[in-house]
Amino acid sequence: MTADLTVLIVEDDAHVRLGCSQALKLAGFRVECVDSAEEALRRLEPARVGAVVTDMRLPNADGLWLVQRCREIDANLPAIMITGHGDVSLAVEAMRSGAYDFIEKPFSPEVLVEVVKRAFEKRMLTLEVASLRRTLAARDGLAGKLIGRSPQIERVRRLVLDVADSPVDVLIRGETGTGKELVAQALHDLSSRKAAPFVALNCGGMPDNLLDSELFGHEQGSFTGAQRRRIGKIEYANGGTLFLDELETMPLAMQIKLLRVLQERRIERVGSNQQIAVDVRVVAATKEDLLQRAGQGAFRADLYYRLNVVSIDLPPLRERREDIPLLFEHFAMLAASRYGRPEPTLAYEQMPRLMAHGWPGNVRELRNVAECLVLGVQTEVLGPPSPAAASGERGPTSLVETVEGFERDLIAAELRRHDGNVARSAKALSIAKTTLNDKIRKYRLQRVEGEETDGALRD
Repeated sequence: MTADLTVLIVEDDAHVRLGCSQALKLAGFRVECVDSAEEALRRLEPARVGAVVTDMRLPNADGLWLVQRCREIDANLPAIMITGHGDVSLAVEAMRSGAYDFIEKPFSPEVLVEVVKRAFEKRMLTLEVASLRRTLAARDGLAGKLIGRSPQIERVRRLVLDVADSPVDVLIRGETGTGKELVAQALHDLSSRKAAPFVALNCGGMPDNLLDSELFGHEQGSFTGAQRRRIGKIEYANGGTLFLDELETMPLAMQIKLLRVLQERRIERVGSNQQIAVDVRVVAATKEDLLQRAGQGAFRADLYYRLNVVSIDLPPLRERREDIPLLFEHFAMLAASRYGRPEPTLAYEQMPRLMAHGWPGNVRELRNVAECLVLGVQTEVLGPPSPAAASGERGPTSLVETVEGFERDLIAAELRRHDGNVARSAKALSIAKTTLNDKIRKYRLQRVEGEETDGALRD
């Protein structure tokens, strides 16, 4: 009902505070109580708070001051003022300052619940509209970051848009160079956390004590060389996103500490007993099968299941070869702009080489090849251009036709070689069987139904 939003009650009278809390909890709301405006301001997180209920008369700063601060932080956050009998002028001033409504003491629990319900309905509608606007605005922007027209990359983009504005932790799986950090950055940029830090940390190759300090920070004198307090990556990412790359390399002892953070959202700096609350979204990336590693005792299964609520699988480049021309053109254009060089023309006979390459380094390797072409550096992948290409002559067909024709012929030849067996052909082409089936349908390669293999192929 309340979309996990919280009602923040600000009341210095313990009896009134308890009564308000009980009434709202019985009505199904999540409630957090504080006794001062200053403490309320420290806990005010617009993405988490659905409404603020504050008394007018508080020690030090009063409720009117808090209403004004709420409006500065988020003009759409409903603030409900509790006023004393006869404080009509203060109630009017509160409404002028941006209060959503006011309740006059004494009031019944039913009145409080009704006003908060209306405030929540408005808040949830506001958040839904804002989320929809972000999603619509992000569609074109995301296509410019996660480039490609293949069904595989389309699925990745849809999933990123679906979960970007959710606080859920995400596990990204993919080979080296497939763009895992790019996806993590997109999840952050398309979320309501985008104004807060995006903090990336590679877990590989770090000694245990250094990784502990990097993640959790340390207090002065906590170990040799700790000359001053240091804020760790998790604490620094508070309110934002923490990206942990190469999670599979994290030591088991550190995995236990990370699991506790994910469960409790609290940390302790090295050398400290004080717990610090953190609001951080964790996006982890791995190039290995963590469940398999868990079975081998090299990774904690409970951490895997805690992170694997939402997983995004990035396809290797060899499984989305139709995206190669678009990606190559994009990288060449970026490199030409960066190095102040003219955008190069790819020779007609170089595209089949580009398409036939295995791309063990995936998109990262493709980018390197594009940059080499811009700089005039010969690569093994492309080889030297022909004299016709060097003089600027074009081949007889368009780039897209060349790519699709090459891919179609390659698939047809491989299927013929394996007597129409899709499973063996997919293995030989180093692509998933589902991907190969998609391409067979795309290129209208007809089958002759046969045994449980997938039938023989014919054009």
